[in-house]
Amino acid sequence: MKSLLDGLTRPWVGAVLWLAGLSIPLVLDQTWVFIAALFAVYAIVALSQDIVLGRAGMFDMGHAVYFGVGAYVTAILNTAFGWPILLTWPVAVVAAALAGALIAAPIARLRGDYLLVATIGFNSIFILALDNNLGHITGGADGLFGIGVPSLFGWQAASQNAQFWLDWVAFAAVLLLIRNLDRSHLGRTFYYIKHDQLAATTMGVDTRKYRVLAFALGAALAGFGGTLFATLMAAVSPGAFVFTESVTLFAIVLVGGQGSIPGVLLGTALMFVVPQAFRSFAQYRYFAFGIAMVVIMVLRPQGIWPRMLRREATR
Repeated sequence: MKSLLDGLTRPWVGAVLWLAGLSIPLVLDQTWVFIAALFAVYAIVALSQDIVLGRAGMFDMGHAVYFGVGAYVTAILNTAFGWPILLTWPVAVVAAALAGALIAAPIARLRGDYLLVATIGFNSIFILALDNNLGHITGGADGLFGIGVPSLFGWQAASQNAQFWLDWVAFAAVLLLIRNLDRSHLGRTFYYIKHDQLAATTMGVDTRKYRVLAFALGAALAGFGGTLFATLMAAVSPGAFVFTESVTLFAIVLVGGQGSIPGVLLGTALMFVVPQAFRSFAQYRYFAFGIAMVVIMVLRPQGIWPRMLRREATR
């Protein structure tokens, strides 16, 4: 089983699967094209959660905050100030990264349940601010509508197919970024801090700095996912970033496999695409999540498709 999973993680396998995904608009109807585009967006956000939880080992149960910051920055700059969508992207990413760093700075030394509870609190504060129309620019409980589409040199992602291809190109870029992170000094430092923070501290690693950096990096990618979500949906509202969304992201990483790119993608498919495909059972979604998490934690605590530890020694 391990050798099979190891073989499936080879780069060429991922490239073939990604290319196969690009053919979805050619063979499936528009409903599935939309679901596949959403899958790419949520996979990006789930991978950003995995930086914090799966690589740095921090219990972040408020990750939807950064997803929401990215979406709302794009929505506000586009609808209120007329910014082109593509120009809002870097601003949204930086805003989300700053939010992650500011939230992490006072709580980075917390561990386990204490960190988890603190991040839940920030998620609640964020939703209350949106519901109360913070600064009279967030639209309150109704949110913001009429968000434009990305355009560049006369080209516009005006159709659903165009949005799909844009999201999947962004998805590929994030996959490459995460893969390079795993091979970098920064990625290895996150891994060592997660598995033995005391030893890392003894070796002179500033663990607090790296924990804040992990939050900021994960938040930046989540914010990028938020910008894609806002343009795909053409609207944003507080309901898309509530605590249950943070729980879903957390569950995706735990069930799929912490620190594992294919594991997180599998978790995203199981917890997002499957419920979308069986909408008549949507009311049982979180009940199913709970059962899945209990079963996985008992029978396979490392997740369905865990990170291949054998590779760590060769890097």
